[in-house]
Amino acid sequence: MSPSATSRVELSGMVAGELTDLAEVLANFAPEQWDSPTLCAGWRVREVIAHMTMPTRSSPFWFFAEIVRDRGNINRMANRIAVRDAGLPAAALVSAMASEDLRRWSPPGGGTKGALVHAVIHGLDVTEALGVERTVPPARLRVVLAELVSPASAKFFKLDLDGLRLEATDLEWSAGSGDVVAATAQDLALALSGRRLPPGSLTGDGAGRLSGPST
Repeated sequence: MSPSATSRVELSGMVAGELTDLAEVLANFAPEQWDSPTLCAGWRVREVIAHMTMPTRSSPFWFFAEIVRDRGNINRMANRIAVRDAGLPAAALVSAMASEDLRRWSPPGGGTKGALVHAVIHGLDVTEALGVERTVPPARLRVVLAELVSPASAKFFKLDLDGLRLEATDLEWSAGSGDVVAATAQDLALALSGRRLPPGSLTGDGAGRLSGPST
């Protein structure tokens, strides 16, 4: 089944599975791992997980009020709240990651696919940076990659994908035409999210065009 044909029930299951998997990983982290840097520039594990679980501690009214406080700048608001909530106990953050409230959440305008992208990418921000041996299931990655090559996503991450053919080396997935950018599906997803990867992670004539700074 193609990502576009994936049902809402299946997508919800993917989101729940991703959050549960990540909660299990986090539950085994040592205290020092929570203070380790991630692929999300400027954020430790604590800030990333605080950001991911913010919806469990908020309401639509609260969210609107916080956005107004930062004059509509959602990135500034997200960073401010993540830094503040990073001080919560690790156990509370793990519990929030596994909660039903978070499973039901989706980003404004992003729907369930947006929630899956959010969970997968920020999960990889943590696990890849810390060298945790975890592979996101292929079905989830195909949905995420399809979303990340959409015009809206490319615009958000300030990427020009015209003239590029993206190819996953570890599962059957490709998109676009032109100069090839090849990598594992997880590395492609991170590159399409603006993360800076180790040299050699991307190969092909078009690899240099996806080697921008982290966001």
